[in-house]
Amino acid sequence: MKKKAYITDLDGTLLRPDQTLSVFSSNVIRDALEQDMIVTFATARGFISAHSVVSDIPWKYPVILYNGALIYDVLNQTVMDGYWLERDISNEIINIGRKNGITPFYFSLDVDHQERVLHETLRREGEISFYHSRSGDPRFLEVKDLNCPPDYRTLTLTYIGLFEELEPIRLEVTERFGDVIHAHIMPDYYIPNHYFLEFSHAKGNKREGLRLWASHMGVDLEHTVVFGDHINDVGLFEAGGTRVAVRNAHESIQKLADHIIDSNELDGVAQYIQQQMGLQKESAIANLHRL
Repeated sequence: MKKKAYITDLDGTLLRPDQTLSVFSSNVIRDALEQDMIVTFATARGFISAHSVVSDIPWKYPVILYNGALIYDVLNQTVMDGYWLERDISNEIINIGRKNGITPFYFSLDVDHQERVLHETLRREGEISFYHSRSGDPRFLEVKDLNCPPDYRTLTLTYIGLFEELEPIRLEVTERFGDVIHAHIMPDYYIPNHYFLEFSHAKGNKREGLRLWASHMGVDLEHTVVFGDHINDVGLFEAGGTRVAVRNAHESIQKLADHIIDSNELDGVAQYIQQQMGLQKESAIANLHRL
């Protein structure tokens, strides 16, 4: 029997509403990894940000970052693969935002493959709140005039603001670049009335990220179990084998799900994985009895 792989989203799915990981969830995933189960995560966060909230778990399998734009080896802390948005397109998207009075956070890899987040002086409520939520994050660097440096690779361009501020940018960028880019807008979990608008490579999404991850791992997609809660997890559910939504999930995710489990506040993901560990033990015992 081929081994299953369990891939969970973080915010709104594995993490509690206050962006923390419960002791129960941490212990269950630790136990699962010790039993040689493949458990990892797919998140919109970068590695430094993700590590700040789930570092209690000794992750050992590659993770999917930046909504699928980057596959990262957590053991060796190296970039494995990914999808980068072209420099000229990145700069055009920055200019379209600037024309509308907003500049993005520029998430990227520098020449040494290190994560960097370039941004201009922060003056807007949502941007300042987001920055403060990443207090001490070494990726962030303020620049006078934001652009894509020649030796950087673009992961995502992220605008934060009110929907009516961001929608004109989304419409102009998608009209201009069409299928060349992936555009995604969704409500911010933690900043009231604010939205994230993200642009990345056309394959910089969780569907293609999961496919790329599976190819590196030698895992058939049909043997993956994916967990999610929000619309940026639609691609994860489209590519995954067994699709599991937490009870607090967006309606569109619940409609795609094969199973609906307890909410993130009630450790639904960890409960499901714990149940699977029990079934795995029962199967192992049954196989021993047959020998």
